[in-house]
Amino acid sequence: MKLISYFFLALTGTIFYSCYSIKNNSSPVPANTLKGKPFGTITLETSLKPFKKNDKAYIKSVATEMFTQWASLLRHADTVAIMLWASDGSEILNYSGKPGQSLEWARYIGNPNTKHAVGSGPKELSLHERAYLYMDNPPNFTYNDLKLIIKILKETGTRLTGKPVRIGSTFDPGPEFARSDFKYKKHPEILLGNAMGTKSFVNCYSVLNADKESYAGFPNGIEANTPFGKFFGRQSRHFLKDMGFDYLWLSNGFGFGMEAWSSKGAIFDGKAFDTGKLAEVQTKNLDFWKLFRTECPEFQIQTRGTNLSTGTDLARDGVDLRGIYKGGFNLLPPPNSPWAALDGDFGMELVGYMSRISELPDSRYLFRYYIHDPWWVNSPWFDRYGAEPHDIYMPMAVSRIDAEGRVTLPSQLNFLSIDNSFGNMPAQVPDEVIPHILKARYDAPSAPGPLVWVYPFDEYHDWTYQEKDRLKEVYFGDWFIRQAINNGFPLNTVISTGSFNKLIQDKPAYFRQSVLLTVVPSAGSVFENELIRFIENGGKVMVYGPADHGSEKFLELLNLKNIAPLEGEFNIDTDLQADQLEQAYPKKMLHQSLFSAGGIRTVLKNKTESTTHVLMRMQQGAESRDGLWSRAKQDWNGGKLIYIRGTSSSSAKNEKLLTPDNPALWATGPLYLRYALQEFGYYFLVAKQSPLIKSPVLTVARSNNAFYFSGYVPGTTAKQLFKFPQGAPLLTGYETMLKNGASTYHLPTAWHKECRVFVLQNDGIISVKETYPGDAQVSRRIEIRGLKNADLRVFPDEGTTKEKLQAFPGTSYPWRGQKIDVQQGEEKFGNNYLIKNVTGTLVLAW
Repeated sequence: MKLISYFFLALTGTIFYSCYSIKNNSSPVPANTLKGKPFGTITLETSLKPFKKNDKAYIKSVATEMFTQWASLLRHADTVAIMLWASDGSEILNYSGKPGQSLEWARYIGNPNTKHAVGSGPKELSLHERAYLYMDNPPNFTYNDLKLIIKILKETGTRLTGKPVRIGSTFDPGPEFARSDFKYKKHPEILLGNAMGTKSFVNCYSVLNADKESYAGFPNGIEANTPFGKFFGRQSRHFLKDMGFDYLWLSNGFGFGMEAWSSKGAIFDGKAFDTGKLAEVQTKNLDFWKLFRTECPEFQIQTRGTNLSTGTDLARDGVDLRGIYKGGFNLLPPPNSPWAALDGDFGMELVGYMSRISELPDSRYLFRYYIHDPWWVNSPWFDRYGAEPHDIYMPMAVSRIDAEGRVTLPSQLNFLSIDNSFGNMPAQVPDEVIPHILKARYDAPSAPGPLVWVYPFDEYHDWTYQEKDRLKEVYFGDWFIRQAINNGFPLNTVISTGSFNKLIQDKPAYFRQSVLLTVVPSAGSVFENELIRFIENGGKVMVYGPADHGSEKFLELLNLKNIAPLEGEFNIDTDLQADQLEQAYPKKMLHQSLFSAGGIRTVLKNKTESTTHVLMRMQQGAESRDGLWSRAKQDWNGGKLIYIRGTSSSSAKNEKLLTPDNPALWATGPLYLRYALQEFGYYFLVAKQSPLIKSPVLTVARSNNAFYFSGYVPGTTAKQLFKFPQGAPLLTGYETMLKNGASTYHLPTAWHKECRVFVLQNDGIISVKETYPGDAQVSRRIEIRGLKNADLRVFPDEGTTKEKLQAFPGTSYPWRGQKIDVQQGEEKFGNNYLIKNVTGTLVLAW
């Protein structure tokens, strides 16, 4: 009994001390801040719905619960932020400067800006066609009440976390969240976007009609033809300052063109590109930012961006992201789209994310995760993701490389949102989500991945505004990579061409362990020269897209010539090992020039040259084109080049995004990027029943010398096969059946696993299990069973020397058997060690 009492006292003392430490930000031992990977800011997004009573004590209790639920994560941040979805942004537009003014706030479920009054209409109407109040008799708030809530959140957060607390306001251009008479009755002239129906979204470069009403920044009313950016900027400055906000979030693509979610826009209507509008649209968009910043210069702006990517936004809507980044507007770049992954479109999410962070306004960028929706009665963690963390591990495997070779990670983490549609904050969500977030950050990249996207950020902008005949190329490129990722191409590291040029001059061997992926460079550019030099000095490169504007020098490197373009249906033939399907992929491909940057023109210039190998042929009647080939000349010092012309295998239908071709009828062109990796020794293959079963999506990141695989498997009956130049990857904690030297796995919907061992063995079942160190001088011990005359390459923690890596035959504690010889591994694979001819069980320790 006494022992139980002591245990209870110790336990309660520990709990009390933990709570005391949270409140006072004190600890006897410095916190392990994510192995040197802390977050700068962690932002909890919330509506006002949790504040179900307009009562100071109740507001304090809600604020306390907010910070307490997320305490184990907030300890890893320098700053804590609360982003308040108080309304839809109309609270800024309507603000008169009077603190007692009634606040129209987001107390609805559904769309309150329809022809149906709130709570009315036939039962069969969807939430997008009408709205309900989220609770009976929700409280009324004034602007003074909002100011008090902000004050309480700052005081409570600082007291509980001991960290600076910043509060953000929000503006959304659409009809969601709250009723807006300003947008939909008083000033419908500002509605130029069609994201949720005709003229449903405010356009940032719209112009206001005259208005005699008094506003905080316009006490004498609004003059006719007042730019919206001017009005919005001045109103924001008054509102943010008076309420005590620290920054402003611009939602759903606002500030980035006319259309937030569509593959079409001001320039591209789904049928043709109107290049004549580009200069006007570019000027109008940048003028919005200039006008806004003239009126509201001091508050930081954070942005949501569109659901698309840099190249797509440029070509369809004339969005000059480079101009916005370089405008000195004190803004953070758009994060990953929180919507694309809900539809399983990780290609769209990752392409959008990487393309926008390849260049930055400064060194900061965001990762945003969708756990609840406060308006549409869904909580993605539960009912979209099914409590599966694929949209944590995969986008958190993304990293960017800067011009100095630093691997930079997101400096800010946002959660949309900590409350659900009914204003509840179920503690189960942070309890389940936080461990995955922390695990992903502990394992976050510290080196380039096996594949690195050298993104043409500057080129795409130059081609859009200076070489308008290349607009189709700009549009095509990101859609092509989107489809490649959705078909299993493992891409999660990005660097811009500008940063690459600087980095490779200073550190020519920096990417020797990676395969670079990029477009045909501009003729005579610095990038062209550096890319050629990289290849000739032993680098590995994949080039995609048309070569219509390539220089003679680069076309000679590719052994390529362009002839008459062809489009339409092609029969295809390939020498590459394909996925294993019971019902095979079609052998015909549809190439639509509108969505694929013109027709197919590429053939080998010298067909008899022995250093070039055609990997995919495209036949149309008597005409033939070469769609994919590799080249490796002897004087390239081991360098190798792959060229794939590419087709988007997509078209514009009624959906917002381009619709992929039916894989049961047409071969998927971007899939061949994954197959082409075989030329570099990488095999990522899938065994499944039919083309209609979606392929697994995959990222492979490098952290602390390990390989971290993260994946999403939309059809869990699929089997995945992996083989690297190093051997077959063995995932720690799993068993694999080797097949022809590749490891095979049946994996769950969401998975994240470490790999530190690769094996050269043809067949058999091998298991890799973590076991306890059992030795004060050992930090890791891994047991490998099922080896048959196997050679293994081991990638221990960074800093592990040959002397510190121990290998024992099938022994058990205290592991005193005869040690197995460990050799230094090949330099081309980096920090690795080779163990040869092992049979049975092997125990590794370091």
